[in-house]
Amino acid sequence: MNIRKSGKELYDQYKEVTQKAADINNAAAVLGWDQEVYMPEKGFEIRGRQLATLASLSHEMLTSESYGKLLQELATRDDLDEQQKANLRLSLEDYTKDKKLPASFVEALAQQTSASYNAWLQSRKENKYSIYAPELEKMIGLQKQQADLFGYEGHPYNALLDEYEKGANVALLDAVFYNVRNELPKLLDKIEKATQVNDSFFSRHYPKQQQWDFSMDVLKQMGYDFEAGRQDISEHPFTTSFAPTDVRVTTRVNENDYASLLWSSIHEGGHALYEQGLPVEQYGLPLGAAASLGVHESQSRLWENCVGRGQHFWKYFYPVLQRYFPQQLQDVTVVDFYRGMNKVQPSLIRTEADEVTYHFHVLIRYEVEKSLIKGELHAEDLPEMWNGLYKKHLGISATDDKQGVLQDVHWSHGMFGYFPTYSLGSFYAAQYYQKAVADIPGLEMSMEQGDYTGLLQWLRTNIHQYGRRYTSEELCQRVTGRGLDFTVFMNYINEKYKGIYAID
Repeated sequence: MNIRKSGKELYDQYKEVTQKAADINNAAAVLGWDQEVYMPEKGFEIRGRQLATLASLSHEMLTSESYGKLLQELATRDDLDEQQKANLRLSLEDYTKDKKLPASFVEALAQQTSASYNAWLQSRKENKYSIYAPELEKMIGLQKQQADLFGYEGHPYNALLDEYEKGANVALLDAVFYNVRNELPKLLDKIEKATQVNDSFFSRHYPKQQQWDFSMDVLKQMGYDFEAGRQDISEHPFTTSFAPTDVRVTTRVNENDYASLLWSSIHEGGHALYEQGLPVEQYGLPLGAAASLGVHESQSRLWENCVGRGQHFWKYFYPVLQRYFPQQLQDVTVVDFYRGMNKVQPSLIRTEADEVTYHFHVLIRYEVEKSLIKGELHAEDLPEMWNGLYKKHLGISATDDKQGVLQDVHWSHGMFGYFPTYSLGSFYAAQYYQKAVADIPGLEMSMEQGDYTGLLQWLRTNIHQYGRRYTSEELCQRVTGRGLDFTVFMNYINEKYKGIYAID
């Protein structure tokens, strides 16, 4: 006798598969974290194999015929609750997409990621792009292949964008960056004509340990749970999550540039707070994952810029910072410090760029990625286009590879389509912060007392708890009453810099 299983039994079966696949992926993530933080140099080749094996195992589980049949059967059931239906809908979308990638391709991509990352590290160490270029070219080839396997309409880059920002495409982003090209230069021009602020005190000698200790104080005050995370040093700051109960951040230290560590820690702390706020009971399921990279970036940019580069934050933290660095900051007032940290000046390094010029760094990478994926540009010719775009948009060019094409780790990991989310995240962040201030009585006064519980709870309630249930635009509409609105960002940034530079 064939007894039909209940919806709960089938759902539990589905949940077991997805969570086991998540276990494998998170085991791989631990190896990836170790690779960037602690692994010895000779470990890259075998680590690449290990990561490829785990990626292949997870992919096989989530593209198996039995898993597909299970999803299809669940789709016919009417005895699931709303959360279960949402998980199932998203898993079906993932299955359909993942099914297009052969296991052999997934394994090859994982191996190439390790090889590319190792070449990137060696290139940075020797400040020589030519070491990295051949491995990058191989990665670009795999990304083109992935776009073809996924399928796309219009530009092949659309297929890769959808991996990071669902629904995004070249047409949408061209419109976004049209605003960047046309609106931000107006503000930049006014600032360049104003009296420049002084930030020379950031280049004084700040010992590593005191920098580190202060960053730990800031992360704790923000609400980062150190019983469910840790901070380490890496070549390129990043956040990685194995579950809401284990979310780790990294930063980097320059004893003669204080800004390098602090805002990296705050930025990555924003990412980590999002991951720690995802529902742990949805571990391994779509509702236990972040909505998109744009939403993820909105969290880090909100904490880094709207909060961490704001006056309210430093009314509490500046006296604390002065206790860590009494000699370095004895002649620097909190107003001097606030103005200096928000200095606007074209520069070469994206992660250390100010809020105005930052989006030209992203625009340049967006233009480069489109050309690489369409085959209009090859890896060996990348430095020439890179420097040309920097000259065009920011009036400067890199004097060496480390400050130019080698500054970002993303392409070595095959993350083509990721960079635009940095700007999208900043624009979403302005809207979310504006709404939080409107919704929470006395929020900015609380910040001046070092209290961020109200802001964090607001983010948990309005954004973190939903996981992937909504797209970026749906979530923004739900939280703020409208979709992405570039004018909110421009109003925020114009108002901020009007005070700093005494401009109209």
